[in-house]
Amino acid sequence: MTEFDREYLKLVKKILEEGIEVENRTGINTIKIPEYSFKFDLRKEDPILTTKQFYARQAITEMLWIWQMASNDVRELHKRNVHIWDEWMIDEDGIYRIYEPDTKEYDPNKVVEVEDPLSVPISDPFGLKHKFKSKLDENGNIMKAKSKKEGKNIKSAKYFGKEYANTIGTAYGYIVNRYKHTENLIESIKNYPTTDRRKVKSLWQDEFLRTAVLPSCVWSTEWNVTGKELSLMVHQRSCDVPLGLPFNVTQYACLLKMIAQVTGLIPTTISYSINDPHIYVNQIDGMREQLRRENKFDELSKIDLSELLSLKREYESKLLNLEKESLEYKKLDSDIRIIDMIINPAKPKLWINPDIDDFFKFDNSKDLKDVKIENYKHMGKLSMDVAQ
Repeated sequence: MTEFDREYLKLVKKILEEGIEVENRTGINTIKIPEYSFKFDLRKEDPILTTKQFYARQAITEMLWIWQMASNDVRELHKRNVHIWDEWMIDEDGIYRIYEPDTKEYDPNKVVEVEDPLSVPISDPFGLKHKFKSKLDENGNIMKAKSKKEGKNIKSAKYFGKEYANTIGTAYGYIVNRYKHTENLIESIKNYPTTDRRKVKSLWQDEFLRTAVLPSCVWSTEWNVTGKELSLMVHQRSCDVPLGLPFNVTQYACLLKMIAQVTGLIPTTISYSINDPHIYVNQIDGMREQLRRENKFDELSKIDLSELLSLKREYESKLLNLEKESLEYKKLDSDIRIIDMIINPAKPKLWINPDIDDFFKFDNSKDLKDVKIENYKHMGKLSMDVAQ
């Protein structure tokens, strides 16, 4: 296990033990605490989760989509076989459809009025004080929308315009591109390493919140050069701990290492602050399984090698008589993986091609040739639902 596993699961325990249940815009309640913070030293360890399978290719591709490609076009992710933003993609007709989190009786003919995001002022982008007005079509009629997903009822809809079709609107890569965040950051680090104390890159821009499908969760980074060392502060306004946080932490560790490499510096620490870390109530079982894995790792670590090997054979024999999709099979499979991690320990390491000296030349193709995780072992998949 990594230290990141330990720190991450401390947060999970804290939320489950001390958190309160609250409602939110998705329709699925969360258990939340007010805030939390981590600090990671990349000289000691790359923060990569092992208590469940971490999908490095998808995570690093998403980071490059935002910071290198400076894109908000979800089709660019599709070209690279990444589908983590599909739930927030604006449809071809310029409408973003939000669906019921749990459709019990599908009604393909259900119709909702389409809201106009620009009908509220910039000062109230989320319509807290002003009600969103319905969008009118070219004939002056109220625009309406039906579901485009078989089996899922539409809950609400917003019109962003056909020019934003297949994108997530004015969020993430859109902001990076508009303000040339990455180019300006690298220029500042190279040319004004210590004299410029304004290396702050914000993805939260009030002007563009109304037309952002999902305003940036990781919204701010602050960069610091001290001598030959580069450190980073990351701020997150809201955090889906089971699904988002493992991606986000490793992504920004990778970004720090890449930026340090192309500016000739040593990557050191990431200070990571989170507002509203939460677990959706339909993710609790998955989190409890992840905590079980930590406990199992500690329990099995106290056993000698011969007994571990005997247990492994016993577990493998039991697997032969179980259905692969059964809960018992998945737990035994995880326990076998844990035994392997104890017998042959290996710390995962983020490898970045040392020959690349230009951030914009790191390969962002489906193959992601310039980044990989070496020595990676994990305790098995954990599937959990995403909330739209």
